[in-house]
Amino acid sequence: MSPAGDRQPDARPVRVVGLGCQRGCSASALRQLMEACLSEHGLELRDVTALASIDTKADEPGLRDLADALQLAVAFFSASDLAAYKPSLTHRSDIAFERTGCYGVAESAALAMAERLSGFPATLVIPRRKNAHATFALAGQSPEDWL
Repeated sequence: MSPAGDRQPDARPVRVVGLGCQRGCSASALRQLMEACLSEHGLELRDVTALASIDTKADEPGLRDLADALQLAVAFFSASDLAAYKPSLTHRSDIAFERTGCYGVAESAALAMAERLSGFPATLVIPRRKNAHATFALAGQSPEDWL
């Protein structure tokens, strides 16, 4: 049975926030970026299904604290997993590539986790945004896209 067949018609859309951040970035800085970007698009924190980033950030307290505070799952992907999303990125950063091995952590991680959760190709709902310490992107897959 396909993933769509396993879901109820009123299933909540999959919306994943991908985050990239500098070392030591606080949960509050990440949350402020998320809230601002979501608000611009008429969304709220409660509309987010999960968080995602690159595996080199798995020990980052700010990301872990944010996931705990929002009661969201957080997944971490390898640079090679994220590199597969290069054609889908709206912004390719040579600096990100030098530091991480992929051209865009936030967008790639959001796409990877949205696809993992939905079982279908995901799209960027909100392309990369940034503040002084972090990057944000939102990828999603909604039931309407399964038809």
